[in-house]
Order: sequence, then structure tokens, then C-alpha cells
Amino acid sequence: MFTALLLSFGVIFVAELGDKSQLMAMTYAIRYRWWVVLLAITVATTAVHAVSVFVGHFLGLSIPTDLISIVGGLAMLVFGLWTIRGDELDESESARAQRTGTSVMFAVMSSFFLAELGDKTMLATITLSTDNNWVGVWIGSTIGMVAADALAIIVGATLGRKLPERAISIGAAVLFFVFAAWLLTEGIVAAASTPVTIAAISATVVILALGTAYIVAVRRARAARAASDVVLVTSTSKRHL
Repeated sequence: MFTALLLSFGVIFVAELGDKSQLMAMTYAIRYRWWVVLLAITVATTAVHAVSVFVGHFLGLSIPTDLISIVGGLAMLVFGLWTIRGDELDESESARAQRTGTSVMFAVMSSFFLAELGDKTMLATITLSTDNNWVGVWIGSTIGMVAADALAIIVGATLGRKLPERAISIGAAVLFFVFAAWLLTEGIVAAASTPVTIAAISATVVILALGTAYIVAVRRARAARAASDVVLVTSTSKRHL
């Protein structure tokens, strides 16, 4: 077991360096509390590698990953659009935001889970579990991936303290779109099917169109609200004079 643990730790740690999920960890750490991101990644990684070990050791099968990659890519697209949209908080909401809620935890966990399904680290874990102790592979691969992503979280948390909020939002949105393109391309290439390609492209166009329309509407509403606030403040000042 210990040998399998060390072997899987080394293989997965090296495989994770420079991987898209490590970049995702850095992106999330820029925007959210580092311990929330690390906890969410640990939970998602434990679950994904449990599936990998089960498939590799007990079933000896490989799983189709094309549709999973496409779904993950579409999810990343939604995350990118939501980041561009931005948020406005009143005083009570700002106070609640300081206590990072379960929504952030769930978003990070779900995106990592989808991104890792079919990724090379999952395939490596499946391969390792076929000929090695499955408990050792599960523990070692999970620790290896979390350790690699922890390095990215340190970088992201450090950058988050030095960059302005606008730059962080733009950078995060760009990275989410890169992840979306990455996953969608992987899924389409793996599927090698015209219907799947058409469906993936159509879904992408629909999400972009609806997301853009929604963002424009939100920006207009904010501008109108800001203008009304200015008028209200001006009229109040005149009355006091």
C-alpha cells in the first residue's frame, strides 16, 4: 500500500503541474478565500479519484469522457460570463459575503469535478489502480493533486492581495473562457461526431447570446439606478440649502 501511495503521489503531482485544473485553482484563489478553494478542491479530488480507482481496479474499464468534457466546458463558459457580470452588494450583503457561503464552495467543487472527469490525471489514476493497491493509489493520487493545486492557490492568493478588483475580474473571466475552449475542444475531438459537434457549438452560441443580453440588461439597470441616486442626492442637497 505504501509503495502504491508514493508512486501515485509522484505521478499525479507531476502530471498536475501546468494542468488546467491547477490554473483553475489559481483563478479561484484570486477571487475567494484560499481555505475555501483548498477544501472544495480536496472534496472534489477525493470524489473523482474514488471513481477512478473504482473504474480501474474493480471494473477495469475506461469511461466515455467526450460529453463530460463538453458539459464542463459549457459550465466554464457560464462561470466566465457570471464573472464579467460582476456583483453589487448592499451593506448587509457585503457582511454576508465576508462569510463565504456554500454557493462558492459548491461552484468550486462542481467545476473541479467536471474538469477532472476524463482529464489525464484521472486516466493516470485509473491506470495505476489496475495493478496497484487501490487504497494506496486513491490516497496518494488525491494528496498529489491537492499538493500541486495548493501551490497554485498560494500564487493566486498572493496575487489577489496585490491586484485591483477590476483586473482580477477581467483576468478570471479570460481564464474561465480559456478553460471553456479547452474542455469543449477536448470533448468535440474525443467524440469525433458531427451531431455532437453541432450540439456543442449550438449550446455555446446560445449561452453566449443569452449571457451577453443578460449582462447588457444588468449594466443598463445599474446605470439607471446610479443616475437616479445622483438625482436624489442632488435634490436632497438643494433642499438643505
